[in-house]
Amino acid sequence: MQPEVIYESEDLVVINKPAGMLTHKTPTSNERTLVDFILEKYPEIKGVGEDTNRPGIVHRLDRDTSGLIVVAKTQGAYKKLKQLFHDRKIEKSYWALVWGIIKENNGIIEKEIKTIAGKKYTKEQFSQKESGKSRPAVTYWETKKRFNDTTFLSVSPKTGRTHQIRVHLASIGHPIVCDKLYAGKKECPDALGRMFLHSYFLKIPLNQGTVLEFEIELPGELKKFLESVKIAKQ
Repeated sequence: MQPEVIYESEDLVVINKPAGMLTHKTPTSNERTLVDFILEKYPEIKGVGEDTNRPGIVHRLDRDTSGLIVVAKTQGAYKKLKQLFHDRKIEKSYWALVWGIIKENNGIIEKEIKTIAGKKYTKEQFSQKESGKSRPAVTYWETKKRFNDTTFLSVSPKTGRTHQIRVHLASIGHPIVCDKLYAGKKECPDALGRMFLHSYFLKIPLNQGTVLEFEIELPGELKKFLESVKIAKQ
């Protein structure tokens, strides 16, 4: 699938990224990325930002996460968006299907996250003897539907740590369905075949009270899988 441009202006572009596509190149991969798509469509973005490998990128989505991502088209917009993310003024929400039945209707996960041997852990999961700095992270979640052995959530991270939603949900015993890195021995259903995490909502406050707000549906493969699951409870 190709990325879809949801909105564009002189300063920024909002894109619906498909699952399976990296946001930008990594040291171990040379495959086509979202940045490649962006530069083909908007070559003027090439010099925007602080890293030539990530022009215009102010936040990212994991390879297997689909949905909304905003990209700066100018240096001024890059600095503005970066500051808004730093000040936690940009709102993001994701749909996630997790293993297990969550009884509560909503909650907050406040657990520090750190990296050990390339994998993320919450403070409760790693030994205090492990080297490296942990960083605070906050995630809000709300239960939308309960199924036989899974729960459908709306999740809103208030900080922007790498793998934050995945690590936080796994840390409370409810990893995302088909998360190969954090779901442990849980098998990925053949009918799904990808991680059930989708960035569906984005709210960006701009200058002079202007607010950009975007919301998109689940992609077809996630919607189809969700509809195939028998509902045990509402």
